[in-house]
Amino acid sequence: MNRQKIEDDALHLPKEERVQLIRRLVLSLESPSKKELRADWLLEARRRARELDSGSLQAVPSEEVMSKARALLK
Repeated sequence: MNRQKIEDDALHLPKEERVQLIRRLVLSLESPSKKELRADWLLEARRRARELDSGSLQAVPSEEVMSKARALLK
């Protein structure tokens, strides 16, 4: 199916279906790819590792984090 056929078909959809299609298309443009997400998380992990190694960041035990998170959900 070529782009022109898809466009023609989309223009013949009911208004609400066109709105839903537009939302999905826009969101697909705003969402990073899996490759981009992986690269971003790798950079973040390296940054955090450097901070832990340098002592500028203190680790928090997972039990403490989970306890605080549960308290916030109550």
